[in-house]
Amino acid sequence: MKLKSASANQGQPPRQNAFTLIELLLVLVILGILAAIVVPKFAGRTEQARLTAAQTQISSFGTALDAFEVDNGYYPKGKNGLSDLVQAPRDAQNWRGPYLKDVPKDPWNNDYIYECPGRRNGSSYDLSSAGPDGKPGSDDDITNWQNKK
Repeated sequence: MKLKSASANQGQPPRQNAFTLIELLLVLVILGILAAIVVPKFAGRTEQARLTAAQTQISSFGTALDAFEVDNGYYPKGKNGLSDLVQAPRDAQNWRGPYLKDVPKDPWNNDYIYECPGRRNGSSYDLSSAGPDGKPGSDDDITNWQNKK
């Protein structure tokens, strides 16, 4: 049996294990295809989450406003009525709040729009968010009344 000497491989460069350019390009193409499939599915989810958050917040305001109304016999008046849920107004004899910790902004960092008496809900209040475009009265508003389209 003949043993190879170390000097037999001296003329050949050492063998390196590495990826070829073709293999790297193939992996990049596969990652690109996956990104093209996945990214559009999640891109619209952020805006949908903001819309849902605004609807939930309006519902929470509704609960707090109803509690205020039960205690005082009326809904907070005027455009700044939501602040009456945090601090007692002067004319509220039976105020048992605070009904909210604070009055948050909508998911687009705008103030919620409150009116009492409301134009849409004459016997109570109108409460809305200007929505993604930040312009009250547009089609993307989130409201406590039903929009007819």
